[in-house]
Amino acid sequence: MQQTDRNKLLTQLEEAIQIYVRPDTFPLALRVMKKGEPLPERVKRPYKDFGKTFSICQGITMARRYGWGLAMDREDLSCPIAKIAFGFEEELAYYTEGNLTDGMYTKTCDLGALTESAVPKFTTVEAGTVLMAPLSRAAFEPDVIVVYGNSAQVMRMVAAALYHTGGEITSTFTARADCADIVIKTMKSNKPQVILPCYGDRVFGQTHDHEMAFTIPYSSVESFIDGLKQTHKGGVRYPVPTYLQYEAKYPETYEKLNEMFK
Repeated sequence: MQQTDRNKLLTQLEEAIQIYVRPDTFPLALRVMKKGEPLPERVKRPYKDFGKTFSICQGITMARRYGWGLAMDREDLSCPIAKIAFGFEEELAYYTEGNLTDGMYTKTCDLGALTESAVPKFTTVEAGTVLMAPLSRAAFEPDVIVVYGNSAQVMRMVAAALYHTGGEITSTFTARADCADIVIKTMKSNKPQVILPCYGDRVFGQTHDHEMAFTIPYSSVESFIDGLKQTHKGGVRYPVPTYLQYEAKYPETYEKLNEMFK
């Protein structure tokens, strides 16, 4: 897609999200760069620019709350789970055996091994610098769009995503590694995902208790925009309109006073 067409589409997407979803934080464009692909201008690198390493969820929160564009590679990452999930490090036996979950997320290492195997992963060949930026600042073609919101806002986006397909959206949850669900699972499935923020996203990314997220593959953006518009016309709205055409039932003393007015 030509740059002007891409910018136009991302502008249309941002406008539609702001009108029909009204999130508190910036909707983000995410891309996993190919080997040798040059970085866009004006993106921050955690290790180079701050002298620190961060988790992917920290980077996402910075992008969606500060409005920053960030690029995160192996040298920028602090989270060992993300290093493996995004293909920057090999899966060592200590990890695959379930030692990171043993006694914390699972009763035994054997059960933890099942949890670790469920985390979506890139191979080392698929690994690449992870770009993230608000839609209005994304000087790149995204792989994934992610929007954080409350459960009603996520429901609103689910309805929009299903407008042209019907059926259901199937997502899976493990209470950890939601960065892999956001980026890797959405890219590999090429389907929208409902994202339950993981424990790390809440501790390190400081995601709020009321927040969830929703992802859309970039290939689905045009139908998603139309889905937002058409479901709005059909009556699926946010804020959700509450039904108010009823007569209230008041305490007995209130009702007695009402009777005296007659």
